Amino acid sequence: MFSQLLIVCSLGFIAAAVDAIAGGGGLISLPALLLIGIPPHLALGTNKFAATLGALNSSLTFARSGKVYIPLVKWQIIFTFLGASLGVISVLHITSDFLNKVVPVLILFVGLYTLFHKDLGIHSEFKGLTPKSLILGFLFALALGFYDGFFGPGTGSFLIFLFITLFGFDFITSSANAKVLNFVSNFVSLILFAWNGKILYTYGIPMAIFMLIGSWVGTKLVLKKGARLVKPIFITISLAVAAKLIYQSF
Repeated sequence: MFSQLLIVCSLGFIAAAVDAIAGGGGLISLPALLLIGIPPHLALGTNKFAATLGALNSSLTFARSGKVYIPLVKWQIIFTFLGASLGVISVLHITSDFLNKVVPVLILFVGLYTLFHKDLGIHSEFKGLTPKSLILGFLFALALGFYDGFFGPGTGSFLIFLFITLFGFDFITSSANAKVLNFVSNFVSLILFAWNGKILYTYGIPMAIFMLIGSWVGTKLVLKKGARLVKPIFITISLAVAAKLIYQSF
């Protein structure tokens, strides 16, 4: 058991650091749990449990730094909460075969689009909220809340990409906003997975501690290094998530 704990804790640390910077940490942490033989539904629940503490730490650190755009995010939290609730309820009853095929293509598009748009997210182009942008913000919060509860991989990448392309935020603000919404969907998912007995606490608790430390390291790097650190990691993680999911699908 010690060797298994070593695997999930070390990979959990790396996953949380990466997730705080550019999203996509689930690409590392969830496979770590599956690697040691934990069944999929238990792995999903245990991963949510471990990831929630790190996501909370990143959210609070970003919020204290003033990087979270509260006027928008405070409303998106409600829609994320609702979406994640519906997502977990759905995944406990049906399989995710359809998403296994569609999501890799979408994440690949996100990664390639960002790669070939050299200035995307480097500087803030945010010009304020409009009724149209608010509605779009509510809709993608609901949809990605559902997606995170139902399936998960790439949620952070999708959120960051949409905050940049729809609102014109830079990578730092987009990462901060995304982490708050990601925490909400993780927390809701955690409660529902726990209620249904889908968490292995013997692995989840030590993994959560290491993910907390990893999230602290990742968040500090974002705030110190800025968008020029986040963008290449974001592109790398997006393409890696897409490649992994495509490989699994075929």
